[in-house]
Amino acid sequence: MTTPAQALRRALTITTLSVGIAGLAGCGAMSAQNPSGSLKPVNAVEIPPDARVMLKGADVVAYFVEGQFQQGNPAFKSTYEGVAFWFSSADHKAQFDQSPQQYLPQFGGYCANGLVYGIPWGGDADTWKMIDGKLYIFGGQGSQDAFLLDEKANVALAQKYWNEEAKGNNSFVQRARRMVFRVPHYKSGEELDRAVAEARARKP
Repeated sequence: MTTPAQALRRALTITTLSVGIAGLAGCGAMSAQNPSGSLKPVNAVEIPPDARVMLKGADVVAYFVEGQFQQGNPAFKSTYEGVAFWFSSADHKAQFDQSPQQYLPQFGGYCANGLVYGIPWGGDADTWKMIDGKLYIFGGQGSQDAFLLDEKANVALAQKYWNEEAKGNNSFVQRARRMVFRVPHYKSGEELDRAVAEARARKP
């Protein structure tokens, strides 16, 4: 049972972590990930002259129509809800402009496995999977492998924490909070790696 003193110490730790992370990441990173529109928070970076570029410029339409990761070109750019999207062709840009919501990655483009634990963090554009017609980004192959150990349950958990905690909130504050107040089913990277290895060992 958590005592009032322990709760206060944890709250102070969250505040310290939030300030520290913001300082280390820089104002640019915090601004890039937390636009004022409906996409907050979002896995975006500052690439001048754009204040925030989704997935470092990956073409979000290419996943759906080409079935592959493609790097976009700032010559084919659209801005949606304050976030710049780059495309590899004028045709992809036109498709996005017609129906942007259709092509948005889940969880703001953050690693889907991170959101299983309520943590909007990471997300590499070249590590991804389409699940039920939706785009999920992962923070590397290890994260994807861990997520796929129980795809259905993990999709549900990630959706829960995104809707109830992360969506619309500051990514840095949410991240720091859930790194201190961990979800009941939290697993460390080492534990997830071990679970993936055990699952592979059981396969014939």
